[in-house]
Amino acid sequence: MSEVASGSGSQGTPFRLAGPPTLSRSTVDRYEQVRTDPARLAKLWATGRVILLDEKGRTPVGAGATTLATRPAVRIADEAPPDALLLGEHDGVGYWAVRRAARLREGVVSPDSAWGLWTGAASEDGEEWHDLRTVGALLDDTSAGLYTTAVGLTSWHFRAGFCANCGSPTERTNAGWATHCTGCGREEYPRTDPAVICLVHDDTGVNGANVLLARQPIWPKERYSVLAGFVEAGESLEACVAREIAEEVGISVTGVRYLGSQPWPFPRSIMVGFTAVTEAGAELRPADGEIEEARWVSRTDLRGALDAGGDIPGLKLPGPTSIARLMLAGWAAAD
Repeated sequence: MSEVASGSGSQGTPFRLAGPPTLSRSTVDRYEQVRTDPARLAKLWATGRVILLDEKGRTPVGAGATTLATRPAVRIADEAPPDALLLGEHDGVGYWAVRRAARLREGVVSPDSAWGLWTGAASEDGEEWHDLRTVGALLDDTSAGLYTTAVGLTSWHFRAGFCANCGSPTERTNAGWATHCTGCGREEYPRTDPAVICLVHDDTGVNGANVLLARQPIWPKERYSVLAGFVEAGESLEACVAREIAEEVGISVTGVRYLGSQPWPFPRSIMVGFTAVTEAGAELRPADGEIEEARWVSRTDLRGALDAGGDIPGLKLPGPTSIARLMLAGWAAAD
């Protein structure tokens, strides 16, 4: 079955996502009370599993990259080390993340090499380590949720070593879900930056006949996606959609409608997906320095790219881990 066929939408019905975004899948229990229970934490470590991450955020994966190659926690240490992060519990097993340097051979081709920016690596025994962006769509629900949380938490701690209030060093508490300032005692919790991502189509019929795609100057050649941007202070999500599209391609939109959301821990975003409508044939004026090119793409051409796995000459789509790919597949499937 082609990717387009898995979408949803019919004539006269606004399109929607065909399923949950790749990195929104999760099956673990994340009960906050457990994080402050020493006895419970000790048990979860003694019988738990650990996800290792290297300095680039990569982790070892099993054959086919459908599961994570976790380690028994007690092989890492008899007790949970100070930098161990509790990700959650599933079927009575506690899952933890620990960041460790690893001796790896670089240059391993990633399962999803569409962007060509995040290569994999291999250990001396041949075990492959890959980035969340390149394996997220392949992982099962439990693995995808665990890996996404692990990357998000480790990224936050990498930047949270000192207090934002007084500058003193911080120490981790609550099994990695908070920090405590050693100077002023201030507590901090993991931060998530909201960003909107919007699929804009024209006003031909309910779902339009063409979709707006654009590319940033730093992207690989022929790589296009939908527009996105960070929410500013004092701004609603809907207002951010209208502002970002106007700033980046110089058009106004109406009918802003929510589609779904997905964590994007690079380093700490939540992508909130919307769709919006603009006038057919609207002139696009790419913002200098931000957008190298913007173009209208027909449903037929987009379906062709999706059926070809996301890449055809002149049009390369976002990888399947991104919510952008799911948004485009949903729109392409609508009549």
